[in-house]
Amino acid sequence: TKFKIPSNFQSLLDKQVVGPTTEDLTESDFPEQSFQPKVQMPFKRVPGQNPRKVEVERRRRLYLSFDIAELLASKGIDSNQLMPRHYDPDNMPPIEETVDTVFPIYLPLKVFDNDEFDCRTPEEWISLGLEPGSSDRKPVPGKALLPTDDVLGHEDPKSQELIYEWIDVGVLDYDKETELYLVHKTDKKGLVRDEEGRPILNGGITPEG
Repeated sequence: TKFKIPSNFQSLLDKQVVGPTTEDLTESDFPEQSFQPKVQMPFKRVPGQNPRKVEVERRRRLYLSFDIAELLASKGIDSNQLMPRHYDPDNMPPIEETVDTVFPIYLPLKVFDNDEFDCRTPEEWISLGLEPGSSDRKPVPGKALLPTDDVLGHEDPKSQELIYEWIDVGVLDYDKETELYLVHKTDKKGLVRDEEGRPILNGGITPEG
């Protein structure tokens, strides 16, 4: 009987916590390696050069300090205007009030899209959700320009009433044909969960579809 573990073993361990701990107690649905940047350095340390782990941690903290919304705003770019909207001839401003032209200027993102200098391919990004020894693929953290109103955003993504913001998401899957990512908004705790509170794994594929 000494080797039998009680059913409430985890709760017994939680009660034995005496003081502060260095353990990371924050709950996350993202694998730890999904936050690590790609570093082109040898695994064996060269004399006079930083160890690989130190360089990875420095870049991780550097990249986490960046915010795409702030970077765009510093260049005078309004993220809400990056999304195309329906043409509304009834609300056109007078010619004397327009700065550049009467008609709004919009070019699709695909015109400027360039992946020559990407450090990872889409398949490599998605594979970061695979943890060693596990068959389930977790989401990968990311930012996406999405409407704040989910209902209207699904019904009419080009509505003039929508407000688009950069939102934390979990990247679930990638479609080669459309070159689009499938993402899911994180909740208030930063978790990627379905309607029943379960973690979304393997791109959201369930036995039902």
